Amino acid sequence: MKLMVNGEIREIEPEPMPTSLAAVIEQLGYHPRLVVVEFNGTILTPNHWQEQLVQEMDQLEIVTIVGGGS
Repeated sequence: MKLMVNGEIREIEPEPMPTSLAAVIEQLGYHPRLVVVEFNGTILTPNHWQEQLVQEMDQLEIVTIVGGGS
């Protein structure tokens, strides 16, 4: 399945269809507690990822949270 992730087309192996956003985030190698996800223009909180189904060419913007500084 092809998805647009952070402006680039990425191909992932679909889980047994349908594929959830939670499964896609994991397959892309992101730690769920350290990212913010915009799905087709809407920011989704992690409690919605399991129920959100992903389809060919959906658009994801994934921002990694980085701690630190002083």
